[in-house]
Amino acid sequence: MNDTSPAGRLQRLFEGHRLTPTQRRIAHCMVRRAADVPFLSSVELAELAGVSQPSVTRFAVALGFDGYPALRRHLREVAPAEPAQEGQEFTEYQQAVHAEIENLRHLAELLADPGPVERAARLLAASRPLPVLGLRAASSQARGFAYFAAKVHPDIRLLDEGGSMLADRIDAARRAGATALLCFALPRHPREVVEALGYAREGGLTVVTVADSAFAPVAAHSDVLIPAAVGTGLAFDTACAPMLLGRVLLEAMCDGLPDAQARLEEFDVRAAERGLFAD
Repeated sequence: MNDTSPAGRLQRLFEGHRLTPTQRRIAHCMVRRAADVPFLSSVELAELAGVSQPSVTRFAVALGFDGYPALRRHLREVAPAEPAQEGQEFTEYQQAVHAEIENLRHLAELLADPGPVERAARLLAASRPLPVLGLRAASSQARGFAYFAAKVHPDIRLLDEGGSMLADRIDAARRAGATALLCFALPRHPREVVEALGYAREGGLTVVTVADSAFAPVAAHSDVLIPAAVGTGLAFDTACAPMLLGRVLLEAMCDGLPDAQARLEEFDVRAAERGLFAD
């Protein structure tokens, strides 16, 4: 993320602090609403984050401030910004779309520094096989990535089901030569995913994670974590930014897969021979 942006400055403020799950939720909300936060009351921030007002106060104290007013004064001093301009009224559905657009803008800022993505892509491209983990809400992200990655990577192993077999499948990938694991981790974060990542790292795998926030519970078990926020304006979260980040990772991986283009061309030839697609 651009360090000079309001979101980047907030991110630096939170780094190095051990935050509770509730506090991570507040931090994530503040990053998403970075331009507005210096003008919000503790009650307003609590409502946006879906937590209690005392939780916001405890969060400010955990960051080293006397209380939320002191945190807000600090934000106004180090990150002066104008509050968002009031525009036309939007429907609930339009607001959800605009929130996702904002998430994509944050992702674009993050990708201004391609270093983390390129490092992650090299680790993933070099792993044979490459296990791809995603449970519950993140299973569709993992499955979508695995579908396309299998067209350019010689051995993709999708791990989208939990249970006692999950550790066995991680072990099997490691014994087959895997050196890295890609995880998609979205809220609500299953405890099983956190435990699986810890198990994978203990076994020697390098863990690359796409998560909704740098403060997600999986962060402690990730060697490389790249955040992409989810939308929370509807009854069920939306994950356009994590999906796009997965495709960006895959694009970067192709640079480390010398036969990627040949594999794609071979697939196109065979698909045409089989009449696979209607168009």
